[in-house]
Amino acid sequence: MRIDILTVLPELLDSPFAHSIIKRAQAKGVAEIHVHNIRNYTTDKHRTVDDYPFGGTAGMVMKVEPIFHLISKLKSEREYDEIIFMTPDGKTHNQLIANELSTLQNIIILCGHYKGVDHRVREHLITREISVGDYVLSGGELAAAVVVDSIIRLIPGAISDETSALSDSFQDNLLSAPVYTRPAEFNGWKVPDVLLSGNAKEIEKWQEEQSLERTTRLRPDLLIK
Repeated sequence: MRIDILTVLPELLDSPFAHSIIKRAQAKGVAEIHVHNIRNYTTDKHRTVDDYPFGGTAGMVMKVEPIFHLISKLKSEREYDEIIFMTPDGKTHNQLIANELSTLQNIIILCGHYKGVDHRVREHLITREISVGDYVLSGGELAAAVVVDSIIRLIPGAISDETSALSDSFQDNLLSAPVYTRPAEFNGWKVPDVLLSGNAKEIEKWQEEQSLERTTRLRPDLLIK
């Protein structure tokens, strides 16, 4: 998978993609992440990428021209399955969307900034809009990093145990069951006996029951879905 990220602050993405699973996935050739500075695609000698909005509202708006030039360049080099805009008023990201995106080959993610982007970008260039929650960040870079992480960890080969991602919370609209490791007893706190029994059928039954109980208690809205 190839992911191209368009931003006015590329340095914000240096750390998230330089460690852990994302770093290993890139090293193994499972994923490519390319970060592009939108400022390099403006014809303004001052590399200006924003301007005042028509209508006199507060804030600054990202200009359409540099975004158009950058996306056009990328699309001339390969086909893209999705061009995503990170925005607070997009569809809230979830595991189902991450699963879907992880099956694609090439995607572009545009990071919003300032008051947002010229709406013509959203009307004519963007194919999907995603939010990471009902709140506003200073820019779309951290949101893009969240989405990229959720996608890449699902790609076969990104993590050593590929079945691990399939048992994560939200895969079946359920929270995952509690997990434990050694020692079996610490400070008087014991691991449930069933997990030490070696009985795979009983362990699976316990995990299913715990998953349903936790979801009912903590996130009943997931059961409605």
